[in-house]
Amino acid sequence: MKIDILTLFPEMFDCIKASIIGRAIKANKVEINIIDVRQFSIEKHKKCDDYPYGGGFGMVLTPQPLYDAIMSVKIEKSLVVLMSPKGDVLNQGKVCELAKYEHLIIVCGHYEGIDERIINLCVDCEISIGDYILTGGEIPAMVILDAVCRYVPDVITDSSLLEESFSDGLLEYPQYTRPQEFKGLKVPEILITGNHQKINDWRLKQSIKITKERRKDLYKEFIKKSKTNQKNEKK
Repeated sequence: MKIDILTLFPEMFDCIKASIIGRAIKANKVEINIIDVRQFSIEKHKKCDDYPYGGGFGMVLTPQPLYDAIMSVKIEKSLVVLMSPKGDVLNQGKVCELAKYEHLIIVCGHYEGIDERIINLCVDCEISIGDYILTGGEIPAMVILDAVCRYVPDVITDSSLLEESFSDGLLEYPQYTRPQEFKGLKVPEILITGNHQKINDWRLKQSIKITKERRKDLYKEFIKKSKTNQKNEKK
């Protein structure tokens, strides 16, 4: 997979060289390019923003630098994603959809946003990471980058992807490791029995319990799907 990130602040992405994503880059599992939009500006001082037509506070990113930056890397198979608070809210299903593309171009907005004509001409989808406002699209782009790269083959083990929050519509069950007792708290006895069927049953019950307590929306959807599956099995 290839991911090109277009930003006015490329230095913010130095952190991607660390941890799992950094190792994936070194192993050539994923190619990540951080592209400085400012370098595409034809303005003498590389200006990339201007006042909004119609008045208002703040500045808007001008179309020319963004358009040229996008077109410098865009190919037929590219998906152009704009990080925007007006976009569809990111969830695990959307992450899996994005992971199917060979080439992602992620555009980081800044200030009051970008010129609407860039959205009309170049952007395939807008994505938000939540109902709140940040100073720019760089941190949201990192969220997309981290979430999607986990689904690139061999970046992490397949079993890790199967047993985690949202993989089956539920939040993940509690995890424990050594020692068996810490500060008077013991690992649940079932986890050290070696009975994998009972362990799996316990984990499922815990996932359902936690989801019901913390995310009633996910719990209701899980119950709905379970009832549908039961009806289909009886047919």
